[in-house]
Amino acid sequence: MSVSRLAKIVMVLGLSAFAFMVTFNNITDYNSNFEFVKHVLSMDTTFPGNKGMYRAITSPTLWTLGYWGIILGEGLTCVLLLIGAIEMLRALRRPPQEFDASKRFVIAGATLGFLVWFFGFMVVGGEWFLMWQSGTWNGQTAAFQFYMSMLAVLLFVNQPERA
Repeated sequence: MSVSRLAKIVMVLGLSAFAFMVTFNNITDYNSNFEFVKHVLSMDTTFPGNKGMYRAITSPTLWTLGYWGIILGEGLTCVLLLIGAIEMLRALRRPPQEFDASKRFVIAGATLGFLVWFFGFMVVGGEWFLMWQSGTWNGQTAAFQFYMSMLAVLLFVNQPERA
């Protein structure tokens, strides 16, 4: 049995558990992170007088849709990574080509996770809504940790298996 293959499966399970906990927390403690989304989208804690305020969204309906979009992306990341880990586990003792083929859901899940935390939080939240200007409602450091973990595991998992 390959220790490398087992390590890949365990790391993917770890990412899936992380995405599950984030999703679970956002649903069970809905208002805490809804406040975060509301403040980022409304840009109410960015630098006073900044020229980007025309981008602000002040509609509670759009805040809710944005938040549910984030939760959906996080939940789907969890599911894809879990399916990927199960597929890799099923292919654990199979030839390298079959184990490599079993990684497709992991690649999809980690890519979606990257899109949620990099594109969603860094590009959209951080730059479009100028989240970086807020001392209170700035999730860029946490998002960086999340998407870098996704990328690190994705790079390791995506290494081709040896015969």
